[in-house]
Amino acid sequence: MKKTTVLYPFTLVVSFSLTACGGGAGEADAQPPIANIPPSSQQAQEPDSFEIPEVSDKWQLIWSDEFESSFIDMSKWGFEYNCAGGGNNEQQCYTKRLDNVFIENGVLVIQALREDYTGPAEFDDSPSYDTNVTKTQPYTSARLRTKNKGDWRYGRFEVRAKLPSGQGTWPAIWMLPTEWVYGGWAGSGEIDIMEAVNLKARSDALGATSTGQENRVHGTLHYGRAWPENVYSGTSYVLPDNLNPADDFHTYTIEWQAGEIRWYVDGAHYATQTENGWYTQYSNEQGSMINGQDSAPFDQTFHLIVNFAVGGNWPSEVNEGGIDESVFPQRFEIDYVRVYQCSIDKETGKGCEAIGADAKFVEGHQAPSL
Repeated sequence: MKKTTVLYPFTLVVSFSLTACGGGAGEADAQPPIANIPPSSQQAQEPDSFEIPEVSDKWQLIWSDEFESSFIDMSKWGFEYNCAGGGNNEQQCYTKRLDNVFIENGVLVIQALREDYTGPAEFDDSPSYDTNVTKTQPYTSARLRTKNKGDWRYGRFEVRAKLPSGQGTWPAIWMLPTEWVYGGWAGSGEIDIMEAVNLKARSDALGATSTGQENRVHGTLHYGRAWPENVYSGTSYVLPDNLNPADDFHTYTIEWQAGEIRWYVDGAHYATQTENGWYTQYSNEQGSMINGQDSAPFDQTFHLIVNFAVGGNWPSEVNEGGIDESVFPQRFEIDYVRVYQCSIDKETGKGCEAIGADAKFVEGHQAPSL
């Protein structure tokens, strides 16, 4: 495809529950998440209603992958290799094979296939990870991350992508902490830039017609305490004219600064969350539960993850239910990934805000009393 290049100069409240993005924490000290299914009546904001604010010229590009090479740049990405099911009862094995992940015409392709595959049963970062201890799953796919190769605190994170479709598909662009300072998932936080399930399957949104197709994308934060006392908050977005994200490339973005995270699609600012609506509570060295300070847990270094899960507790329980085997193979295509730093204040990320007047403010949750 011809790459769309837009580089910035170098020099109603909604709150609902979602499972973790396409695959769980997978860290040694992180309990894999168990899904909480969003209500089928969850309705996105009407399309055509969000402002596209001007993007600051003070954002500096500090990391990117345009996928112009024939091979995936291993100085920027690492592959996860496991059949663990993401803690969400997902049905894929993540592999390193060219069948599942490759670059084609300047685009990174993550391809999910219907095939039985046997691989490691545990998450890559688990202390019990052993390639000789295996599990078999009915699908294959891929999950890439920038951990220890691209790790950031604050910035503008922008990914242009075309999403897969069909019942059981679950693409995600998201972030996890590189160091789990506030304990296991989700006490140390998770930032979901974009995820979608079952695109083009029958819509179960409130007011959808019998022929309506699923077309929502979601932006979410996970925080609170370590599982199972975690909480989450976010909202969904529908493209103008009810376009489907599986039909073409769209740009999914967050701006993350100290105390605030904003979500965008194609520049439209559709949601904001602030530190007044998130929290972390964790055990100190004496074993006492304490409150994280200021904007914790979203005050630490995070890395990017892109993956394509199949099935799992969320997609399998909504829309048409289960997994439609006939829709595979499916492709999650990524045109570029770009990370910017605000040159006005690199320590807090403040000063480069693109704020739309009608973006939804997501209230989130308050910390329980200790």
